[in-house]
Amino acid sequence: MDISSFTVDQAYPTVYYIPDFISVDEEKTLIEKIYSVPKPKWTQLSARRLQNWGGLPHPKGMVLEALPQWLKVYTKKVEELNVFDGREANHVLVNEYKAGQGILPHLDGPLFYPTITTISLASHTLLDFYRPMSNSADSPQEDGAIENAQNETSFESRYMMSLLLHPRSLVIFKEDMYNVYLHGIKETSHDTVSHTTINPDKSKATAIGQTLERSTRISLTIRHVPKVLKFKLGLIR
Repeated sequence: MDISSFTVDQAYPTVYYIPDFISVDEEKTLIEKIYSVPKPKWTQLSARRLQNWGGLPHPKGMVLEALPQWLKVYTKKVEELNVFDGREANHVLVNEYKAGQGILPHLDGPLFYPTITTISLASHTLLDFYRPMSNSADSPQEDGAIENAQNETSFESRYMMSLLLHPRSLVIFKEDMYNVYLHGIKETSHDTVSHTTINPDKSKATAIGQTLERSTRISLTIRHVPKVLKFKLGLIR
């Protein structure tokens, strides 16, 4: 698949959006698999819970864990788009957002290859983008400092745009959209479409002023962690 035809022209460089990247049946199977894992696999944060697959990214290197087959199907499917420039997708973060939950604006940081790919399940969301702080080194990073970052209202003056993500879609962002501009999800139970909302899926038209009610959304963020340790750990499948 040539992803250039899925470029979101209205966004800053570079965003790709593929609607219906997976089927309804695949979505159902993924949700069943995610909710059938042992409870200890879930990590509860203040505003969401998550599952970490592939290992825990660390500046000294990630101890690589084998991905379960039900996830490898989709990491391979993403790899085939060549978004990691020939590298293997070796990490998947599964986030569960109930209606009203979100994540503060952040950068994913240098632990990952500078490309984010995310599959959405079950519900839409608005993914918001923000200009960086005056000192980019102060921008909050994911998985840690983000939970203690300043209140989201402090980001309002730097808000740029929102991308409307529908269930079963794949969004990819890289270059400045990875390295410079922060992304986050507001804590709200509904979203109102505005002139700053980009809806790249023309088959699901929305009008300015339209209100969309959220339900529980699951996201699969598939990435490549460049720095890994040589030994591997087994994993419950």
